[in-house]
Amino acid sequence: MELDFAELEPKLRYKLLIGLVYPRPIALVSTINATGVPNAAPVSFFNAVADEPPLVLLSFNRRSDGQLKDTLKNIRRTGEFVVNLVDEAIANAMLVCGQELPETESEFAAAGFTPVPSVAVAPPRVREAPASLECRLLQRIAPGPAREIILGQVLHVHAREGLVDPATFRVSEDYRPIGRLYGDRYCTTRQRFDLPGPLPE
Repeated sequence: MELDFAELEPKLRYKLLIGLVYPRPIALVSTINATGVPNAAPVSFFNAVADEPPLVLLSFNRRSDGQLKDTLKNIRRTGEFVVNLVDEAIANAMLVCGQELPETESEFAAAGFTPVPSVAVAPPRVREAPASLECRLLQRIAPGPAREIILGQVLHVHAREGLVDPATFRVSEDYRPIGRLYGDRYCTTRQRFDLPGPLPE
């Protein structure tokens, strides 16, 4: 099969990209709105893209009603956000945060998450997350009318006690992040292996 993306409608391009490029890490992004209400929303077009400077990338489309997503509006206004990483323990609560709630309602409350003050930025982090990356907006990229890409510089990291070895900075094998597949599908990282060598059965 040969597919010319220029001839495909955006919905089909989206289906192909998320169906072929996976698993994708999930950023549970916390921000704060103009009236001080904390917001939390999952973003699956996300990754760490550089270490010097330390950068993460978030990619946003529009809400189902065509409006800007609250998370993107908040980042544009404040220039700050927190990427809370998602593990198996908070997977279902993360999904609750994907609802399109009114700006007056907090996804923290809806999902049962605890907002905790950050160190370097105003938006709170999610206490229940295994790790949180406090970020400052570095650059906005608008490749089209329905898409905006955010580059954020990591300023401060919180990690759950025991997650990172303080001597080696290695992350524990007990860290159980989940990955985004397609549709309602997700995956775990339970099956791990070293290369070169045989792959697991």
